[in-house]
Amino acid sequence: MTISLSDYEAGAKYDGDYSDALDALQERLERVQAAHITHGQRSIIMFEGWDAAGKGGIIKRMTAMLDPRFFEVWPISAPTDEEKARHFLWRFWKRLPGNREISIFDRSWYGRVLVERVEGFATEAEWRKGYDEINEFEAQLTGSRTNLVKIFVHVTQAEQDKRFAERLDDPWKRWKTGAEDYRNRTKRKEYLAAMDDMFAQTNTRWAPWKVIDGNNKKAARIAALTYVADALEAAVPMTPPDPDPAVVKLAGKAFGYKPGN
Repeated sequence: MTISLSDYEAGAKYDGDYSDALDALQERLERVQAAHITHGQRSIIMFEGWDAAGKGGIIKRMTAMLDPRFFEVWPISAPTDEEKARHFLWRFWKRLPGNREISIFDRSWYGRVLVERVEGFATEAEWRKGYDEINEFEAQLTGSRTNLVKIFVHVTQAEQDKRFAERLDDPWKRWKTGAEDYRNRTKRKEYLAAMDDMFAQTNTRWAPWKVIDGNNKKAARIAALTYVADALEAAVPMTPPDPDPAVVKLAGKAFGYKPGN
């Protein structure tokens, strides 16, 4: 199915009680993580999108109630010299989740066909080949029982500029913006073309994209967390474990525990 980013620019406010909806979603995600731990599942939640689109805010709220022992957030930046000396997917293989774990990627292997393409860090032959390599990589993941959720957070140029200005105005948020943001901004047309190609080539049946309208932060957070919760609840067995009889017996001896009391 064709994806057009222009379909995700309404910026409509969330129609509901944001705090209540967020609390309910965080509780759902807490249970999703418990199901991963109980049933030995593994999942990847991957975010792409524009600078200042709100990816970090979504991730912050998504992980607020998760047990830190069983998830990892991987902020992906430019590859190191060690990583550049190897295949571009090598650094992502090292960060894949094991059983009972969730890995969250703040940017991803799609840098090959986005920033590396637009900024000339990869040759045309390399980034064109990247589509097949990415599709095969994701097929290997999903084919080996790793659940994969792919989210792209979209904002208009006007909204992005507003957020850049807010970061500059706030002395405690200035660290979030730098010269690279403005270099990327000047190439929005090229990035849009690269994104169109990315969606056309990699929106597969085994690893579909979900685009989130990020122009209203609260609505975007609810939409993204709802999609993640729905996707993982459908992929992971959501049945809680029965109590361990040995532990129940120990609790009974320790403090008189009886099931159901």
